[in-house]
Amino acid sequence: MRLRRILRPVAATVTRRWPPRSRLLLVGEGAGWVIDQELLELAGVAARLGVRLGDPRLLTASRGQAAFFGSQFTLLADPWRAYPHALATAYFHGRPGTPGMPEFDTAYETLCAHHREIERIQVTHAEMHDLVLSSGIDPAKVFRIRIGVDVGLFPQRTPADRSAARRELGLPEQAYVVGSFQKDGVGWGDGEEPKLIKGPDVLVEAMRILRERRPELTVLLSGPARGFVRSGLERHGVPYVHVRPETYDGVARLYAALDAYVVPSRQEGGPKSVLESMASGVPIVSTRSGQATELIEDGVNGRLVEVEDPEALADALADDRLPELVAAARETALANDKHAQEPLWRAFFDGFVAHA
Repeated sequence: MRLRRILRPVAATVTRRWPPRSRLLLVGEGAGWVIDQELLELAGVAARLGVRLGDPRLLTASRGQAAFFGSQFTLLADPWRAYPHALATAYFHGRPGTPGMPEFDTAYETLCAHHREIERIQVTHAEMHDLVLSSGIDPAKVFRIRIGVDVGLFPQRTPADRSAARRELGLPEQAYVVGSFQKDGVGWGDGEEPKLIKGPDVLVEAMRILRERRPELTVLLSGPARGFVRSGLERHGVPYVHVRPETYDGVARLYAALDAYVVPSRQEGGPKSVLESMASGVPIVSTRSGQATELIEDGVNGRLVEVEDPEALADALADDRLPELVAAARETALANDKHAQEPLWRAFFDGFVAHA
């Protein structure tokens, strides 16, 4: 703390020389999860567009720059904090009135009260676009840019990749492996309390039903706080493996082991895994939530089912025609690659931060 007090005047002196809006500060959650990965990838996009990045630790020591918050829950807190910068945020999900999620109401109410102080908002799908507009914000400030994918990190897997990944993970060669890589428990501990908007209860029930149809089923889990799902799978005798790769590259390699990927959520901003699956050549089955509703054309490049319908999820996952959908899915991923999104981000940055 003492060192911070000493360094603060030095930082203020250095940043005072920055021309107005010459630096972009990308403010994350510090949780080492999806938001921080999104900001890391956005940093790459910004650099390619000629945007100069500033250290987000200088958020309060600097003045007059452009600050982008990776989550509305960080910026739109109560009480409102008026940072001395041009402000922008992502607003991925969070339907007001959701039981057990008071932070959704807080963020929306704060947006309604302070939207004039915010210059840019990124949304990923129509539901959030409409929700943000209902706050009274100027529509010109709202940009629909999906959570994209770095296709280079998610090559299409080969049969040899599949076998090697299964050996590495201890998965049976002949198993029908369904992947679920998300955080669906409350907090950052064991996750025994379910985060219901992510549908962990729906996932467990869908896997119970699917195993009756596919006795060779094994579930590959990744992500933190999966205790509720693990307990549920154990209760129903569904085999699973849970791994936590240390890097994002490690998560990318998990897709090689899969026969299908499932998204059971009730609400979503992405999820990021939809496009990751598509890029990897893994059939995707999702509820009608988040940007999946706009990315997946049912029966063409994936399968879409209604929210809270575990039987429909199981039916879709058991569909023998799933492998026929991966070629069209790969094209969808390519269209939403981070490089392909650069014109959208250029428009977002125009007038917000200096760029080439």
